Amino acid sequence: MKKIDARGLSCPEPVIMIRQAMASKEAAYEMTVDNVASRENVTRYAEHQGYKVEVRASGGEYTLTITR
Repeated sequence: MKKIDARGLSCPEPVIMIRQAMASKEAAYEMTVDNVASRENVTRYAEHQGYKVEVRASGGEYTLTITR
């Protein structure tokens, strides 16, 4: 599982990072973001690409587990 740390970044950077990571065609990714807009935009993009997204919130950070 590829891990991506996008804390401190605002959109569209986290979406660009997950798009680049998805070019590797791995089955799963884990991304950490620290704002709601990034969480929503990455989730929307991943679901549009056919992935399932599970979100866990902890201390103002969100961990998105993105799987096929």
